[in-house]
Amino acid sequence: MKLGIFLLTENYNNNTQKAILDDIEFGVLAEELGFDEVWFAEHHFNPFSVIPNPSLMMASLAAKTKKIRIGAAAFLAPFYNSTRLAEEISTLDNLSNGRINAGFAKGGFTLDLEYFDKDADTLRDELYQNIKTIEQKLYEDARFEPKPVQDKIPTFIATFSTKETIAFAAKNSYGLMFSQGATLSECVEAQEYYKNIAGFYPQTVLMRVFSVAPTKKEAYSTAIVSTDHFIKCMRAVKSKQDQPSFNKDNYEKLLAQRYEFFDASNFMKAAITGGVDECAEQIREIKSKIKNLHLVLKVASSDMDESKEMLRVFSQQIKPKI
Repeated sequence: MKLGIFLLTENYNNNTQKAILDDIEFGVLAEELGFDEVWFAEHHFNPFSVIPNPSLMMASLAAKTKKIRIGAAAFLAPFYNSTRLAEEISTLDNLSNGRINAGFAKGGFTLDLEYFDKDADTLRDELYQNIKTIEQKLYEDARFEPKPVQDKIPTFIATFSTKETIAFAAKNSYGLMFSQGATLSECVEAQEYYKNIAGFYPQTVLMRVFSVAPTKKEAYSTAIVSTDHFIKCMRAVKSKQDQPSFNKDNYEKLLAQRYEFFDASNFMKAAITGGVDECAEQIREIKSKIKNLHLVLKVASSDMDESKEMLRVFSQQIKPKI
């Protein structure tokens, strides 16, 4: 099992530069604590998750680290010129001395379609075509430069268990990537469907909300605040609405009432939350069911110091138990 963290440049303090720099610092800490991977999201037109260019975040982290692998989760392939993206990926592989993982997704939020002049009905086909073009440039085009350091850059396809996408990944030996809300049964079913086509199980990136605290209630209360706000912001982008502002005091008032007010139910049902032993048990269950697992933690706190402490607790107390 590989262990990683998922970074979305979340702007809780209405300070974009701080959010960007904090994520790089968090990635450096992950390497210091022995994590295997860091994965950066790609979101556009979002003042909360301010990460429109994962390549630049990956390059910055590559310059400050030596061992940890660095991935995109994921490049929204239809919104790029495929040759240009291939050049970016290969340059990143050179800058990092062969530590890049390439994840791809189709995107499709309303503002993305509008600003990038795309049609939702063609995004999946464009995703497939652009990935194949990128692969051809990286490994078959004699004129393409720079050549990547790795013989084969690990490639992952984001999916919501769509059989067409799983089949595409299987026929091309790409890995699969699942979001924070994917259930274990969905992932297991997808892995089996993949194996029936490819003859082997895929490398599988599985994102999970993560929060550790002395009690399950404390961990859950911390995680649901940040997770709920993230989902509200993503829904606002999807529907071209104004972004909600983050107000921790308002959330604390809601927490004193009942959890049904929150929008993060799917993410939280799948989340790894609780005390050290509870989190370790949940991870052991995931590990027992998902083959070739890359478990990627979305540390769920609106406070960076608290997030760092959770990462330390994971490394020092939970990791030895799994």
